[in-house]
Amino acid sequence: MLTVHAAPLVLPVGAAAVVAGAVAVDGDRIAAIGPYEDVVAAHPAARVRRWPGLLTPGLRQDRARELLTRCYHPDPREADELGERPLRGEAFERLAATMDTARRAGSVRRGLQRMLRHGTTHVVGPFGADEPALRMAVSRSGLLQVPGAGGPAGPPDLDPFAAGGDLAATAHGPLTVGGRADFAVFDVAEEAALRAGGARLCVATVLAGRLVHRAR
Repeated sequence: MLTVHAAPLVLPVGAAAVVAGAVAVDGDRIAAIGPYEDVVAAHPAARVRRWPGLLTPGLRQDRARELLTRCYHPDPREADELGERPLRGEAFERLAATMDTARRAGSVRRGLQRMLRHGTTHVVGPFGADEPALRMAVSRSGLLQVPGAGGPAGPPDLDPFAAGGDLAATAHGPLTVGGRADFAVFDVAEEAALRAGGARLCVATVLAGRLVHRAR
C-alpha cells in the first residue's frame, strides 16, 4: 500500500528542507519527497500518516556492538532493582558473571528495540560469523549493518546524537526518491532542537517502509 508520511518539516539531508512536507512510500522505497499538497495530489489514493515535528533520515548507531555486547538492557520488570538505563562498566561485568544465554539474548533484543525507539535504522558492526546469535538478532530486527569506525571514545549511548554530531553526520544517508524508505520522526520544530533534546524525542521509525516504532 502506498503511504504518505506528512510532517511540518522534512529534512532530507543533502537537499533543501521542505516546510509542510511529505514523503510517499511505495513498498520499501521512497516514491516522492516534496510539499504535502504536491505529494498528495500525485498520489490521491495513498493512505496518509500525519506526524508532529521533524521528519529526517534514519540515524546510524556507531556504537551498536558495544551497546549489545558490553551493556545490559534491563527488562522493565527489573526496573526497581536495576533501573531503566543500560548498565555498563563494572555494573555490567558483575551482572555478566552470572548471566545465562537466555538473559543475554533478552538484553540484546531489548537493546535493538530501544535503538529503533531512538530513530536508528543502521548499525555499525561487525557482527561476524563467530557470533551467530548476535548476528541473527540484528538481522531479525531489520536494522541494516553498515561499515564504520565505531564512533568516538567514551561511554556508548542509545542516542546517536550523544557523540555531538549534527544530522548530516548522524543520519545513515540522505532521503532520495527511489532509495530505501528508512526514516524517523522527532517531536521537535527544527534541527537545533533535535540535537539539544536528542533522539529520545523520536515518535516514529520507518524501516524499509514498515512502521517499526510509534510512540504512544
